Amino acid sequence: MTDDGRLIAGRYRVGALIGRGGMADVHVGTDTRLGRTVAIKLLKPTLAVDPAFRTRFRQEAQAAARMAHPTIVRVFDAGEETIIDDDGHEAQLPFIVMEHVDGRLLRDIIRQGPLDPDEAIRIVEGLLTALEYSHRAGVVHRDIKPGNVMVTASGQVKVMDFGIARAISDSATTVAQTTSILGTASYFSPEQAKGETVDARTDLYSAGVVLFEMLTGKAPFRGDSPVAVAYQHVSEAPARPSSINPRVSKAMDAVVMRSLAKDRFARYQTAAEFKDDIETAASGRVPRHDPDDAAAGLFGPPPPASSEPELALKQLAEDQTMVRTQRRPPVVWVWAGIVSVIVIIIAVMFWVFTLTPSSDLPDNSRKVPDLSGENYEAAQNDLLDLDLAATKAEEASSEVPEGKVIRTDPSAGTIVQASEVIKVYVSTGAEPVTVPDVAGESLGAATSAITELGLEPGMITKENSPEVPADVVLRTDPEGNGTTHAGATVDFVVSSGLVTLSDLTGQSLAAATDLLSSPNLQLVPAQEPDYSCPSKPGSPVVKQSLAPGDVPQKSEVTLTYCAG
Repeated sequence: MTDDGRLIAGRYRVGALIGRGGMADVHVGTDTRLGRTVAIKLLKPTLAVDPAFRTRFRQEAQAAARMAHPTIVRVFDAGEETIIDDDGHEAQLPFIVMEHVDGRLLRDIIRQGPLDPDEAIRIVEGLLTALEYSHRAGVVHRDIKPGNVMVTASGQVKVMDFGIARAISDSATTVAQTTSILGTASYFSPEQAKGETVDARTDLYSAGVVLFEMLTGKAPFRGDSPVAVAYQHVSEAPARPSSINPRVSKAMDAVVMRSLAKDRFARYQTAAEFKDDIETAASGRVPRHDPDDAAAGLFGPPPPASSEPELALKQLAEDQTMVRTQRRPPVVWVWAGIVSVIVIIIAVMFWVFTLTPSSDLPDNSRKVPDLSGENYEAAQNDLLDLDLAATKAEEASSEVPEGKVIRTDPSAGTIVQASEVIKVYVSTGAEPVTVPDVAGESLGAATSAITELGLEPGMITKENSPEVPADVVLRTDPEGNGTTHAGATVDFVVSSGLVTLSDLTGQSLAAATDLLSSPNLQLVPAQEPDYSCPSKPGSPVVKQSLAPGDVPQKSEVTLTYCAG
């Protein structure tokens, strides 16, 4: 199934394919509401059925949406579109709408050969500016590589694809815990390759690899398999760039080698520090560092080579003069231990009985907010602020205005895990209902037909009719076969069983007779001569048996005229 020409979220027109990735395809698109060109990333349908991939895709939108900087590709919108797959089944297709960047991938630029050192310095400074901003926002990219860096026609550097970004505070997360290895082997940091905890210095190592590749035209480590390349990142020292490209200065060699240090504490600690050394090397001076600089860094001093317990065990193993002289602890120690245990048990019991409930949630838990009455964009932002993802669902409602949130699933107040997907139900307005045509039916039958469709019987107005029996529906408002919404009121106009008789006295007998027999009255005329008065031309009516006004249908009206 092709995506070209599809309209998603009611506003984004999908255009030509402009890029492919491991998880998603990227299309050029048009925001029909704002009339601007965008890039639309669609998760591959084969992966959309996997909750793990959909979660990672949502995390990409959440991580990138928190950042607004000229060096980072902006994310405008995200959601899930309901589609019909090739087998005719309904499926959810996640999408991300991003800023469209008119430029070239750094990967394609490097393929043409090593960059001029000054140009490489300018590009890596733009890359480090983006990392400095994202690290301050608490986000580690984890996949810095030339394929995720674009250079616009004006030379602006743009970093994209925060799909595997994680918060720096999430210190328990390692590569080994993910469903698949995150990142690209050629740009792995040693800690990524070993499955250890990663932090901002991981991105700086990858930035050093990108700088090496720009200066030399090739990556510092290459192998037959990703595992072989990852092993080199952990155990082998890279060559100096100047040994491959003589145009690279010794000062720049020093910067690259420090950025590629195996020990993250010997590496650059911040993007700002990395940029400062780049500027120093660009001026022709070799950066100098105090060996104790790491101790004052953002991440504190490096851990000791071995801990005190390990040293004590080692000393005990090597010192043969240490002889144990006591076979068992003294009796006093035994009783002291028993008393200590009793005191601890009493303290714990006292703590349990005096414990008061806390309303504080664990760091990885969130309470679903009440979003009722908000529009979808505001609701989505409220959820993103809580590290929750939103997916849109539409539902008809006669009570909630169109475009406003009806409810969420899970419902408001529910405790969920961070990154949970919250389905937001948005009102499409009241459900349309076709008014049944009940003209000619009795009022009781018509009321039942209206009620069965979720409509409310309204006012009943009676109207004279020459032929429709009393209490039979003449018409409705709204009219039959017209469209209204569920819960709307339908008014009835029913026959009164009467017709309106006018005053016929003074009219000729023939005219009065024709009027009574007309389709508008359909009354039965009768003639009665009065011989007590002289006849006149045209035999005008001098009396009628029924007084003017409403009279029953099909009534007989006797017309009296002078015949003497």
